[in-house]
Amino acid sequence: MVTTMLWVVFFLACPALILRLCAKHSFLDSIGGIVICYVVGLIVGNAGVFPDNIADVQDTMNMLVIPLALPLIFFSMDLRAWSKQAFTAAKAFTAALVSVFIASAIVFFFFAPHLGAEGWKMAGMLIGCYTGGTPNLAAIGTGLEISSSSYIAVHASDVLVGGVLFLLILSIIPRILKKVLPRYLQLSVSANENNARQLDHFEPYFRGFRRKDLLPLLASFGLSLIIFAVGGGASLLVPEGISSVVAILIITTLGVLASMIPKIRNIRMTFQLGHYFLLVFALVVSSMANIRELIGTAPMIILYIASMLLLAFLVHTLLSKLMKIDADTHLVTMTALVYSPPFVPVVAAVLKNKQVIMSGMLAGIAGWIIGNYAGIGFAYLMRGLLGG
Repeated sequence: MVTTMLWVVFFLACPALILRLCAKHSFLDSIGGIVICYVVGLIVGNAGVFPDNIADVQDTMNMLVIPLALPLIFFSMDLRAWSKQAFTAAKAFTAALVSVFIASAIVFFFFAPHLGAEGWKMAGMLIGCYTGGTPNLAAIGTGLEISSSSYIAVHASDVLVGGVLFLLILSIIPRILKKVLPRYLQLSVSANENNARQLDHFEPYFRGFRRKDLLPLLASFGLSLIIFAVGGGASLLVPEGISSVVAILIITTLGVLASMIPKIRNIRMTFQLGHYFLLVFALVVSSMANIRELIGTAPMIILYIASMLLLAFLVHTLLSKLMKIDADTHLVTMTALVYSPPFVPVVAAVLKNKQVIMSGMLAGIAGWIIGNYAGIGFAYLMRGLLGG
């Protein structure tokens, strides 16, 4: 019990330390606190130092930190400013969705002879995963009654390939995209906004924190807890298969509504506190990945998923170029579909652009909603085209 509590302290304290170091050292800041948390998590998680019951702690922390982070991040949003980019967000979502379907169909027919009798089920699961996320992958696998061995192979391979891609998204991909796609045009904000909260000035660190900021920030955290409780409570009233979608929808809605109240929106450092919870999430998630086990799982499926994501990325970039979608909106939209909404603020932090968070979140939630329908429909379409 004591050992477990020490690991909880580690998961909470390490991101705070990393944030402080990044704020003091420009080299670490250029790498990014989130990338550092991912690397630390991978090292610690594969060093064999965790107690046997750590998985329960990791699952619980993952379940808690993102629903707490989202309202805090939304509190600093100006929805009226976001509405000015709704058309671009809709274009980006359509381009991302189309690219996933095109890449999935092409790559599936190439790999189908090597995937076995359940290959069409895997294709459907991955469509669900890359339009909504892991909840859709699990739901589709259950609905299609895929074997446990095939499910584990797909999920483990997705974690491995997706993890590598995500590290690239957090490091070199933004730089490449900004050379290929148009740059993001910052939205104007109302003149009476506090200078420290200007949307065109991203500051992930608690610089300039004042003693008088503490009570308002604690109040915002308390409000985030209430929103989390409402969303979590409502999710218990619906079928388990859609409970996570319901919770995220409610938490997002309440967080956005709260941001429309100037007194809440003008509380200093709410975004920074939410960003801290994102680092906790990054550390905990990466600590759950067993690198050796994942690398040894179904090499053909790993190659299949890697090829699919690479082609989807290339097609999406081409479509965004043709549709004149900016690099930041392009990247957060693809992140929302491939990794699910909770990862959007993580990428926005790397981009140093929180204006695109709302676009990415809404795209991801839309993908979450349609993911199960799209995945199951795609699976049966692939089976039909193969003559199954």
